[in-house]
Amino acid sequence: MPRYAATICFSTPVGLLEVESADTGVTRVRLGSRQKPREVGDGDALDYARKAKGEILAYLEGGLKRFTVPVVLTGTPFQRAVWAKLLAIPYGKTRTYGDIAAELGKPRAARAVGTACGANPIPILVPCHRIVAGNGGLGGFGGGVRMKHELLELERTRATR
Repeated sequence: MPRYAATICFSTPVGLLEVESADTGVTRVRLGSRQKPREVGDGDALDYARKAKGEILAYLEGGLKRFTVPVVLTGTPFQRAVWAKLLAIPYGKTRTYGDIAAELGKPRAARAVGTACGANPIPILVPCHRIVAGNGGLGGFGGGVRMKHELLELERTRATR
């Protein structure tokens, strides 16, 4: 994983979030951070963290449907393939763990897709909240099921605007 060079922790409607970034893009988003709001770092890394903060806040206010800040995803080849599929899910839409497994040519790998979603280091920007269980249930989410529901509802209500 690229070493981060900047960190911003900030308040949002869904709680404190912490963004870490390197000189090449965002490397991590922590949901429900226990840190105090702060800004540490400099250079391109800090610019990326600030851009991510602005985009996340605009998204949560309903004014942004597509993130443009670069992300740096480090994981296994399977994880990276899952995360690439997450990035392709349109705003306001959902897919199931099984859908993603089938798209990857591994129709029996729904649980592995769930594990990869759980390992996603950049939630919200890499929208793992858009993956739901085959039975329509929400499944898990690093920020908790309540936050996942709030994000999906925000997108559902604003997708048609």
